[in-house]
This record gives sequence, structure tokens and C-alpha cells, in this order.
Amino acid sequence: MNKDSFPFSPKNYKLMLIGIGIIVLGFIIIGLDSEPHGFGFMGLTLGPIITLTGFIFEFYAIFSKSENK
Repeated sequence: MNKDSFPFSPKNYKLMLIGIGIIVLGFIIIGLDSEPHGFGFMGLTLGPIITLTGFIFEFYAIFSKSENK
């Protein structure tokens, strides 16, 4: 497979992996909440904000322009 057959550049793939890591971190923070059923600050506020940030970062990673050489 040559480089032209990949839909994204290596930069895009690295950014996507970072975004997946941010999303996973958000879900881990939601799960670490000490309140029952995740009704504390970490489960209701901090975790979802970090998870949403990860999804927004994923959209950025997909739509960012690749460098033309």
C-alpha cells in the first residue's frame, strides 16, 4: 500500500489516538466517582466535560488538513 491510499496523514492518526485517550480518561474519571451511582462532582460534571472535549478533539483530528509535500 502506498501513502496515497490512506485517507488521513500520520498527523491525523496521532491526533485521533490522543482524542481516544482523552475520551477514555473522561470515562475513567466518571467511574472513579465515590458517590453512589456516580452522582458526585466527578461523575456528573468533570468526567462528561473531559469526555465531550475528547469528542470535539476527535472532530478536529478528522477535519484537520494534512500537509501537502
